Amino acid sequence: MFGNSLVSVIADFICALLIRATGRILQTARGLNLKFLGLDTMLEDIEIMPSGDIAALVYLWNPFTIFTCVGFNTSPVENLFVVLSLYGASAGIVPLAAFGWVIASHLSLYPVVLVIPVILLLGYCPDTPPRKLFLQRDLQKTGAEGSTKNHVQHRPLTNKPTEATFFWWRVILFFMWASIWIAYVLILCAISVKEYGGLPEMFKRTYGFILTVKDLSPNIGVLWYFFAEVFDFFRNFFLIVFHVNILFMILPLAIRLNHRPCFLAFVYLAISSMLKSYPSVGDSALYLGLMALFVNELAEMQFSFFLFCGYVGVSLLSPVMHNLWIWRGTGNANFYYATAMVYACFQIILVVESVNAMLNHDRKIRKLCTTTEG
Repeated sequence: MFGNSLVSVIADFICALLIRATGRILQTARGLNLKFLGLDTMLEDIEIMPSGDIAALVYLWNPFTIFTCVGFNTSPVENLFVVLSLYGASAGIVPLAAFGWVIASHLSLYPVVLVIPVILLLGYCPDTPPRKLFLQRDLQKTGAEGSTKNHVQHRPLTNKPTEATFFWWRVILFFMWASIWIAYVLILCAISVKEYGGLPEMFKRTYGFILTVKDLSPNIGVLWYFFAEVFDFFRNFFLIVFHVNILFMILPLAIRLNHRPCFLAFVYLAISSMLKSYPSVGDSALYLGLMALFVNELAEMQFSFFLFCGYVGVSLLSPVMHNLWIWRGTGNANFYYATAMVYACFQIILVVESVNAMLNHDRKIRKLCTTTEG
């Protein structure tokens, strides 16, 4: 037991260090982008907080993170590979990004949706203001005549325009490395489970178990109670509805937030945490830590105190209701499920308000750019 807890603690510390490194990359990119747009002098009076350090502390000292270590949960290991993938993509280390994404998807399945943020990080760069602003600034600097001849475009991480805005070779290299890592994982799994039915049986007992929601043990999610009450005739239909619901949100969010891939990854992880079959508090610890990477951009986010109190309240009430129902027998399933529903509602509000705050931040930058041009 001590060994399992030690592994979780080590994984969390490494994860916090990677989050800190990712935050520094994002903050450096932010400074270069604002300098290119000519907004660095206008925003000198605004205090820029070290988002990487704050995010690492938020993740490391989050009560949810501590609970996962105490409960010998595997979430710290899964979170480690998710953050490893995002760090590798932010730093431009393609093999590392592919390795983290493959292992994270192998362990939990749901991180497979992070392929879009990883591709955007590798193809473009870390999070930036809308790219139209850089194109307008390029046109303004090069002049109308030069811009019509050369069609110069800008890559936001540099101080001068470049000819390409999307590095396809990095994306191709990512899929090549991902194929290699997938092959390694499948070969090792085939060797290890050869005596237990091979890969088909492994897929059935892992990914099949996640997708079919056969275990209806109470958890902090909302699916267990729903499928305990639904008629068997409609079970397959609602399984498709709940799982496809995650996929329906991928494309619209990717189109709207394509210039902020790290923030997009946070949104994907938060949505997956709400709708996954067997969620844990470790999932919340991860997306809350990643959310802290954007502490400067989300400074004007609404309902922050309300959400904080809500998370604290649910964290305190959920184990109490579980104890009243399961151990003492003085409550029923509705007591515990009510806290799960409230928890899901708070997560929805968090995602909506954070996306709204980020879009408002981009609009503010757009207005400042218009002011400087005028």
